[in-house]
Amino acid sequence: MLNVRIRTIPHRMQEYDTVGNYRRDLDGGVEVLEIRVSRMRDRRYEFLVALHELIEAFLCQWRGVPFAQITRFDIEYEARRATGDCPEPGASARAPYRREHRFAEKIERAVARELKVDWDKYDRAVARL
Repeated sequence: MLNVRIRTIPHRMQEYDTVGNYRRDLDGGVEVLEIRVSRMRDRRYEFLVALHELIEAFLCQWRGVPFAQITRFDIEYEARRATGDCPEPGASARAPYRREHRFAEKIERAVARELKVDWDKYDRAVARL
């Protein structure tokens, strides 16, 4: 059974500097995929981030990419981000979940077009957090 909880939270409450994150949690003894999205002014942006995280997390879980490995990579990557490698961890060639991230972004972009979201404006809003 698939149990998913999506929460919008203040950005400062993210586990590390990210706009969206996922993890396994227990809710009454039942495993839940919890997605945490940073609060933004446009709820379409929050939806797009949540959608991206949902797709990425499910694909990673399906393909056996451990969430702990993803989180560890993201935290280490963010600490080195000033080197200019890639704009976000999942886009890095070294990301253990690059394939899943790139597919999730394709879907995210398609849905953004349907929602009439200007991708560059959305991208800047995410980067400002």
